[in-house]
Amino acid sequence: MKNRMYRKMLLGLGFDCKDGHVRITKGKNFRLYGGSKETHELMQEKAIKFNKQLEKKRKTLDSLNKEEFYEIAKKIGLQVPEELEDR
Repeated sequence: MKNRMYRKMLLGLGFDCKDGHVRITKGKNFRLYGGSKETHELMQEKAIKFNKQLEKKRKTLDSLNKEEFYEIAKKIGLQVPEELEDR
């Protein structure tokens, strides 16, 4: 079995595509698949904003703890589980 190096990534899945177009975007720290044009563009925007916040904090996705992850997610407008809303 080969040695593999694993790293964390953001994964975006869109299920509202009705035009038959297959949308895939790969970027630093993220992979986005599917969705309507609007949904895919929104996923791209959020992934880019997340990466900008990582750069601002001088962190990598691999070095974030759960609280930091949810803090960034909340800051860029992603849904955060209710029990983490007050953080």
